Amino acid sequence: MSNLGSTRVFGHTQGGVVEVGLRRHPLKDLYHWLVTGPWSRLLVVYGVVYFVTEGIFAAVDLALVGAVPASRAAFATALVEAVRGPVAGRDVTGAVRTVLSGLVASAEGFVRWLELVLGAGIVLTKFSLLRARIIFSRVAVVAPGDGGPALMFRMANERTSNIIDAKVHALLVWNEPDEKGDFVRRAHDLPLARGGSALFTHAWTAMHPIGLESPLHGSDETALQLAEAELIVSLSGYDEALTKVMYARHVYPAEKVLWNHRFREIVKALPDGRRRIDYRRFHEAEPVAVDEKSPRGRKR
Repeated sequence: MSNLGSTRVFGHTQGGVVEVGLRRHPLKDLYHWLVTGPWSRLLVVYGVVYFVTEGIFAAVDLALVGAVPASRAAFATALVEAVRGPVAGRDVTGAVRTVLSGLVASAEGFVRWLELVLGAGIVLTKFSLLRARIIFSRVAVVAPGDGGPALMFRMANERTSNIIDAKVHALLVWNEPDEKGDFVRRAHDLPLARGGSALFTHAWTAMHPIGLESPLHGSDETALQLAEAELIVSLSGYDEALTKVMYARHVYPAEKVLWNHRFREIVKALPDGRRRIDYRRFHEAEPVAVDEKSPRGRKR
């Protein structure tokens, strides 16, 4: 779902939106920054924290004690000797140094334990961020039909579990002139002929009829590219196996919308009554012969 970051409206990368006056402070939202970031970022942060902590406690040991940390048993023995030493008239310098070393070692152990607990919590949270395994067709197509042209794109459920009450939405974002004649970036919802499915198990082809009320009415491939159009598709549904609501999205730039094409058929009935879905053709589209004299098939 990272392709949304390259869009001209929602993206924060090159070609996207240039933000002015908004300062982001990752350290103030460190949990979100680590959980939503890549694993490499988390490993680097963990490594830095570990070695910095190691260096700090080593420096404290050398400054206060001048020796390596003592073991737990040595610390307990030295503590008893330090208490009994003044009564018995003994020299307690060595015992005090050992006590200090033990205190530093105990503080280091507590910090290590705290780092382990916090780190384990973040790791478990990252593992719990399950993403929907939805495959979107690499291209969208605009195909003529008996009811007029329609925009179509495919989706497939990569998992074996069912997605219940699945809903899909399509958003067209492009440049269009305003009242002053300046071009602005605007978004339009594209109503789908079937925007929901009670059970999404295998493959699903969503279709937006390009009627008189459609933003795409009167457009063609060249117009979409000149307007720098982007088709943003989002899907949500309840995964019955994971018992969680899953989300997925995909972006089709104008060059990925093929006009006068249709998807190749992937469903075939077998002699025994079963149906075969050939996902090898899932992304394939083929040109459609356009009848220039037909009002329904006329190329715009």
